[in-house]
Amino acid sequence: MLNLPLHHLYRAAAPDTSAPWLLVLMHGVGSNEQDLFGLAGMVPPAFHVLSLRAPYTLGPSSYAWFQFGVNPDGSRTIDTAQEKASRALVAQTCAEAAQALNIPAERVVVGGFSQGGIMSLSALLTQPQMLQAIMVWHSRLLPEIAAEQVAPEQLAGRKAWISHGTADNVIPLAQAHAIRTALQAMPVELAYHEYPCRHELHPQELQDSMAWLQALTQAQRV
Repeated sequence: MLNLPLHHLYRAAAPDTSAPWLLVLMHGVGSNEQDLFGLAGMVPPAFHVLSLRAPYTLGPSSYAWFQFGVNPDGSRTIDTAQEKASRALVAQTCAEAAQALNIPAERVVVGGFSQGGIMSLSALLTQPQMLQAIMVWHSRLLPEIAAEQVAPEQLAGRKAWISHGTADNVIPLAQAHAIRTALQAMPVELAYHEYPCRHELHPQELQDSMAWLQALTQAQRV
């Protein structure tokens, strides 16, 4: 078992993998590490899969990376201290897991759904040295991290999967468009997709995401 700062579930990469990768997954608000770990069987076998539990307890088996409120105009106010503390914990957990598994940063992918995807995007934009790629489902970009973002040139060579539901009833599609616009202005290799669904993973979205992960492993072997 891995001894890490955050509670987690772990699936090892296939034992015959010569250059394994690490996929770190983060759930959305009100969920837990069991949620995305349910996808582990679909993740390409070259990946170690680590599904993290957020540090703030909302209720039984219900956790958050940070708490937030929704304003009358639909905008959100987040607990910035919680977000910053969670971001540091995620970075520490990723670094310790990668070290324990002997995975270099260029074979680390950080991803998540909703608030977990928000955390992944923030990790890319503030600490790109810890990862090669992010996989973000149904999320948004936090304006609160703008002051901590690295210079765009530090993102060179990084890759991002961004997908969203066209009928998302929790995080509007416009938020995904904002992520797309921001990343298109940076030296990030972007894969952007929309699917006919609400705030949930569409079966085709999941299939396409996993194909993208598989392509990452093949691209690095060439």
